[in-house]
Amino acid sequence: MSGQDVTRHCREIDRCNQRGGRMLSIVDLIEAGTLSRELSAYSMAAVGAGASFLVGAVPGGAGKTTVMCALLNFVPPGVHLAAADSMATIQQGLKSPSPRRCYICHEIGRGSYYAYLWGRELREYFELPMAGHMLATNLHADTYRQARQQIVDECGVEKEALRRVNLMYFLSITGGRRRIERVYESDGTTDHKPVYVAGTATSPAKNSRLVNEKQIDAARRHIEKIIRSGESTIEEVRSAMAGIQF
Repeated sequence: MSGQDVTRHCREIDRCNQRGGRMLSIVDLIEAGTLSRELSAYSMAAVGAGASFLVGAVPGGAGKTTVMCALLNFVPPGVHLAAADSMATIQQGLKSPSPRRCYICHEIGRGSYYAYLWGRELREYFELPMAGHMLATNLHADTYRQARQQIVDECGVEKEALRRVNLMYFLSITGGRRRIERVYESDGTTDHKPVYVAGTATSPAKNSRLVNEKQIDAARRHIEKIIRSGESTIEEVRSAMAGIQF
């Protein structure tokens, strides 16, 4: 991964920045207690293997975009980030499987804001994995049921297409502390099942159908190496992903 590749990748992440300041990396989120090291390792392995994902929370400022962008740093090297900013962009992706991209919907929601999708545009967006692409997005939902209601019931996305978003992360914010409360997983063919519940003994490594314990162990060692190095910016973390394959 060249320096130019890292710069281009991180520039696209920074386009999601709504509040200014430095975009936080997975290292920052581990230190803040938003994600555990175990959940971070699982996420690195799954997203690094090509899993699409969304992040949900109802309150504004809960950290949805921050978590989404930190996870975008785990997208496999060689997969280009691209904003799903119009129907034309989405349809071009449906026609062109190469180069492989991770299409970012800045939020599932109504309105004319940049890269917000709803209705027909969202239905088309959810077809992009059929052309070999990845998806990354967030929405105002605290639970899987709320997310499904917006995406399937209100926007008409087929339930089979919803399964192609392999990972769903749901955040909470209590007393100013943000953390991932639940993670749901689908292998793309079955309905989502919880693989992580905060405060319980659930283990993504034991429950996952996307990645195995060996892959998660490799990701865990890599995260520990990054933390020990003192590197923490999104540019530094992305550079550290060079040559990593899951």
